[in-house]
Amino acid sequence: MSTRHFLSLLDLSPDELRGIMARASELKAINRSGELHETLKNRILAMIFEKSSTRTRMSFEAGMAQLGGHAIYLSPRDTQIGRGEPIEDTARVLSRMADAIMIRTFEHSKIERFAAYSEVPVINALTDLYHPCQLLADMLTWIEHRGDITGKTAAWIGDGNNMCHSYINAARQFGFRLHIAAPPGYSPDAQLVANAGSCAVLFDNPLEAAADADLVVTDVWASMGQEEEQARRIKAFADFQVNAAVMSAVRPDALFMHCLPAHRGEEVSAAVIDGPQSVVWDEAENRLHAQKALLEFLVAPGASTSS
Repeated sequence: MSTRHFLSLLDLSPDELRGIMARASELKAINRSGELHETLKNRILAMIFEKSSTRTRMSFEAGMAQLGGHAIYLSPRDTQIGRGEPIEDTARVLSRMADAIMIRTFEHSKIERFAAYSEVPVINALTDLYHPCQLLADMLTWIEHRGDITGKTAAWIGDGNNMCHSYINAARQFGFRLHIAAPPGYSPDAQLVANAGSCAVLFDNPLEAAADADLVVTDVWASMGQEEEQARRIKAFADFQVNAAVMSAVRPDALFMHCLPAHRGEEVSAAVIDGPQSVVWDEAENRLHAQKALLEFLVAPGASTSS
């Protein structure tokens, strides 16, 4: 059987993704019960970080520990990766020592090259193109609060970045409609939008995108590596803040999500992110449970049925 990787949501089928969601809910309940559950006992996850992280590192490291395995943190400062060792060589070596490899980096092509030479599953923990693990957490959070997302409408307000791209893929895989409002020059990748067909629709105005939406999502205006663009982006995105006006256009029971970290007063007002429709803390916690289910799926297929 060929090695399965998780570089984008499109690497798994809709049924497989829904199966991971169901398993994540089970693992969350097991975790809260205090039951010892070690389906990945003695398994090793290598974690390569070329971008800083709070939630990603904590959730993967804690997840492996809770499943009985071990995670090893690797940064460019501490490894030969930072001294120019070819990606292909690093992939060959690490995949002979680890059972899975998680990578958080910049160019998506880098993780694709790594996966091509890895003998074990490679997980995309964020690239400049996609952030699929966050979408697993977001979908799990929606399911917990509202049930099936099929046929619902989500509104993405802000930068057409890696999170927006992953929401486009999520709309395809989970069967919901995505309304996207981004400033001129900051729209998501045109080919990804085209590939999504009727699942993704672009709007010029945030209020129009948010009209009757069941879910509103945003992200920081300047992602990691774009800090020098902060002042220019603040000006460009001034009318794309998720605030009371935007939330007044959505459905009364709509939820608000943000992958964090958040800049209150920029992409979202404090009243929204700290308000009753916000589920960002559940969303952050669910990185742990969704990724545990993903790790089981990739590293120990069948673990959920034998445990």
